[in-house]
Amino acid sequence: MPANAALLDYLKTRRSVGVGFLQEPGPNAAELSELLTIGTRVPDHGKLTPWRLVLWDGDARVRAGEKLAEVAKRNNPAIDESALEADRRHFLPAPLTVGVIFSPKQSPKIPELEQFMSAVNVCFALEHAAFALGYAATWTSRWVMFDAAAQQALGARGGERFVGFIHIGTAAIKPEDRPRPALESVVSRWTE
Repeated sequence: MPANAALLDYLKTRRSVGVGFLQEPGPNAAELSELLTIGTRVPDHGKLTPWRLVLWDGDARVRAGEKLAEVAKRNNPAIDESALEADRRHFLPAPLTVGVIFSPKQSPKIPELEQFMSAVNVCFALEHAAFALGYAATWTSRWVMFDAAAQQALGARGGERFVGFIHIGTAAIKPEDRPRPALESVVSRWTE
């Protein structure tokens, strides 16, 4: 089977674009449907679908950022204004953010760790889907990933938690590649 040179080139050169460099336009309704379809086509042992997605676009981005700033202020009344502003802008300027929520299912056969890995795969698949549709993306987390009140404010339910926020839009820059590890420093062959 011949290699798909364009796909190989993409996989070798894929690079996230920071959220501050994502601008309009974002995906239209048809592209969003395709993006979500591709993004949820991930390994899922037992077909449990141990994840959910939450979308923020339009004015919802600003309202969600305000909720994060409120939680941050409750957590730390002495927080400085620049940190609060960063929370208010958590979903900006990207036209679309997809929150990936780990939603584990009870299973005697499938360990929670495998389910978690499925949810994490959704994050990366969403990034690939965005790039395949001609957009750029980045995967972020920040303190929100570790704060129950922030998670709940953004839509996580009991027993769930966000594993990533995938910000999607049109790249305002072409990012430079970053140094990658030398394969010999991260790959070894097993021996007894």
